Parts: sequence; structure tokens; C-alpha cells
Amino acid sequence: MSTNGQTVTAALPVYTKKDFESGVDPRWCPGCGDYSIINQIQKTLPSVGVKRENIVFVSGIGCSSRFPYYMNNYGMHTLHGRAPSFASGLKVSRPELQVWIMTGDGDALAIGGNHFIHAMRRNLDMKLVMFNNRIYGLTKGQVSPTSELHKKTKSTPDGSPDYPFNPPLLALGAGATFVARAIDVEGVHMGGVLKAAADHKGSTFVEVFQNCPVFNDGAYTFLTEKANKAEAQVRMEQGKPLLFGKDNKKGLRINHQRGELEVVVLGENGITEKDILVHDATREDPTIAYMLAGLADKAGFPTPIGVFRNVQKPTCEEMTWEMIDAAKAKPGAGQLAKLLAGNDTWTIK
Repeated sequence: MSTNGQTVTAALPVYTKKDFESGVDPRWCPGCGDYSIINQIQKTLPSVGVKRENIVFVSGIGCSSRFPYYMNNYGMHTLHGRAPSFASGLKVSRPELQVWIMTGDGDALAIGGNHFIHAMRRNLDMKLVMFNNRIYGLTKGQVSPTSELHKKTKSTPDGSPDYPFNPPLLALGAGATFVARAIDVEGVHMGGVLKAAADHKGSTFVEVFQNCPVFNDGAYTFLTEKANKAEAQVRMEQGKPLLFGKDNKKGLRINHQRGELEVVVLGENGITEKDILVHDATREDPTIAYMLAGLADKAGFPTPIGVFRNVQKPTCEEMTWEMIDAAKAKPGAGQLAKLLAGNDTWTIK
């Protein structure tokens, strides 16, 4: 709005969590981790600085993909694995929108794998949240692309011979500029990760370890049980040393001789906190982010949660509109009628 030659920005409404609830009760199984995820997203959205009508949720197929029905925003429930493609078209054509993609490990990484990697590669400003329960839940218990090696399911009764994807590694390899991991039962921590994702401008991937109480119950108890989570988790916090274990007596450092991360104990062999790797998600070179993401697959190491990478570079939609504006500037704005009645004609015989 313009007043006396000055631009006046309309004040953003003051939202609460309830403003983002559709009034339709979520229909997930009792105890499903999806409830925690939607709760944290609805808590996060009032603080992202975007009008509710400019926030869009796009989903594919699966338990996670019911998400748009339960949000009081615009949304699209699309085809299996194709949510990134729908969302990409929306973001390029309407760059002012904040676009979220809600997906599962099967939807995103099996039938949707190609769409996933290219959405990350293009660096479109979209927030892709992947619910990872390591199983096909909606179709009732088949092995998924993230199921553990030798996993026995309805589709692999003798155990799966497939090595699983490590989703953060895949996102990093595809070029995502923001990559993070959270856990459904760590609600406050998840909320912080989602807020960081909302604030990021570029291709954003958040993996959420999510329990399926019916078809894969207890998939993450090795990380979440009170008795062992201090040893099993390491929280990545910007600018802080990567400490974990009881009383933070253990840490991660780079063994420069072998070129890999190792676990060390403070006080042993002269190790002090100064020897511990300080986390920096803004490092342009993704090498250390790769090393951290790979720890989830290594015995004897904690599983990192938090933000692996958070860097900035021009987004696909920004560069697309720069090209469009430059093309318009050369001959002037085009006229459709003039184009249709132009000199180039063809006669079909």
C-alpha cells in the first residue's frame, strides 16, 4: 500500500497455534508420532512471519500425506511421490508463498526418489519434512527404503537384503542447502529445528524419526529411552562442541591421521573440551556434514540430531524470475494477440 509516496507494509496478524488447526481431528493411530510433528508445526507457524494464506502444504500418498487436511492453510494432496513436482511448479509461479512438503520415507525415497533429489538439487525455497518410520504404514507393514538390513516384514518374511538409504546423506549429496534431523518424542528440540527450517531460504530437508506403533513399534527406542539416550544421541548446536554421554563426558573430534571422526572421553589421554569438534552448519564445504550424517550407520557412535547444514546461495525461483524479467526487458512486454497473429504461419497439407 502506498501513502503520500511512501510504502506502508500491512501489519502481520498475530497468530496462535489454533489459527492453523483446520478443525478436522487428525486420523492417525493412537500413539503415532505424526501427532507430535503436526503439533510442533502448528506451534511454529505463528512465528515464521508469513500470512496464513501465503503458507501452503503439499503432500503425496501415505499416512504423513493426510497432513494438509488437518492444517488451516491452502494445501494440495497430490500423487504418490510427486509432491515435490507439484510444489516446485507452485513455488516458481508464486515465489512469495512459503511452501511445505509433507512426505514419508516410502513416498519420498521409493516412487518419489527422483523427484526428491531434483527438488534438493535445484535449491527451490521449499521445506520438505520427511516422516521416517522405516516402514510402509498406510499399506500395512512392508519394507521401505529406510528399513534396516535384514528387516522382516510382510514383504520380506525372511529379512530384507537391501541396504537402507541414509536420508540426510542423500539430501546432502543432492545439494540441499539445509539438512536436519529431529525425533518425534523430542518435541521442544523438533520445534527449534522446524523454526530454523522455516527461516531458511533454499532447498530444506528435515528428517523426523517417527514411531509407527502398529507396524514398526520401537524402531527408535535405542535413541529415545531415558536409560540410553544420553549415550545414543549427540545434539548439533551451532558454535558448540559436539559433546554427549552422561554429564557430557564424551565428544567427537576429527582424527586427522585417519581423516575421520572418532569418539573421545574428556580427561583420558589428555583430552580436553578444546579437542572436541565445534559444530558449524554454515560451513560451505559439506564434508564434515557428510561425516556427521554417516554416524547413524556406524556402530559405537551416537546418532546426530539437529541441523547438519545451513548455507545460502541463490534459489532456483529467484534466478528463473531474473531470466524472465531480463527477457521481458529486451523487446518490451509481450502481447499474446500479436504473437498469435504473427508472420510465422504454416500450411498443413
